[in-house]
Amino acid sequence: MKKDIKSLSLAELEADMIEMGEKAFRAKQIYQWMHQKLATSFDEMTNLSKEIRNRCKERYDLTVLEMVERKVSAIDGTQKYLFRLEDGNVIESVLMKYQHGNSVCISSQAGCRMGCRFCASTLDGLERCLTPSEMLEQIYRISQISKERVSHVVIMGTGEPLDNYDSVLRFLLLISDPYGLHISQRNITLSTCGLVPKIRKLAEEQLQITLALSLHAPNDEIRRKLMPIANRYSIEETLAVCREYFEKTKRRISFEYSLIQGLNDQEEHAHCLAKKIVHMNCHVNLIPVNPIQEREYRQTERAEIDRFKKVLEKNGINVTIRREMGRDIQGACGQLRKGYQSRQKGRKESSEI
Repeated sequence: MKKDIKSLSLAELEADMIEMGEKAFRAKQIYQWMHQKLATSFDEMTNLSKEIRNRCKERYDLTVLEMVERKVSAIDGTQKYLFRLEDGNVIESVLMKYQHGNSVCISSQAGCRMGCRFCASTLDGLERCLTPSEMLEQIYRISQISKERVSHVVIMGTGEPLDNYDSVLRFLLLISDPYGLHISQRNITLSTCGLVPKIRKLAEEQLQITLALSLHAPNDEIRRKLMPIANRYSIEETLAVCREYFEKTKRRISFEYSLIQGLNDQEEHAHCLAKKIVHMNCHVNLIPVNPIQEREYRQTERAEIDRFKKVLEKNGINVTIRREMGRDIQGACGQLRKGYQSRQKGRKESSEI
């Protein structure tokens, strides 16, 4: 079985080169072709002899994603990509342009098993976890196709990153490697629904990434309606491990809070939330929920959002309202993938009639 070369660290690749009877410096050449020059084949690696390239073809798989679909927002220039994996699964990624730089939101799994009710990613369950190379490739292909430099990464697309812990950790080390794209860990955000033991484990890694917790409710009763994970870990447990994460890393926690009309968006909810997090070094990101066809959730009115925000601010909590991006191109997480799968299923059923 061939090795996934793009998921190897530089040290692992050096050891492989020596095992092949090659000089260790060849590893750095190959590594830079893959992670800096974003080569899509061994044949592009022109400072390697044809013999070495052929031996690499025999020994390694070089993961390259195939773009299936690309949509560009007429509103804000957001670009949404659908990529096909080698096994036929599809995943989505998003390029968002901000004043501080370009950010790519990547998927960590094909599908998701967390079951959050406001999210299209989880509707068909989990297909499989992605490899480190498949996560890297989302950034690499978007960089090449868009010709835009990527400075920030958010692991906030399809999937629960901490449900794919080992591959995500390796991805984080590869994407921030000085011999690769060298994206600063401080410019990387990992979003989780709250797998408490994995957050605790991540804190021990001493990385400098931002942890974003999908909170979405001020109490356990409401959170259990929205997120099955809340049946396993209470808000108190989850906030406690977030405090541990801050103590270990000194990185401010970000709380994601999707406002859903009539469910979690009243002033009483804001006061309840403020009471729970008032003494934490944190930031709250208020998100007008992105409606999906399969659910009846509706967006909170802007006046209500502003009132919710003011309650938090009066309690000294740093808060922003997330700017909606790419709404005209199925911007919500999982929507583009879900739409593509539905169309493929419809074509298959039509051909069988």
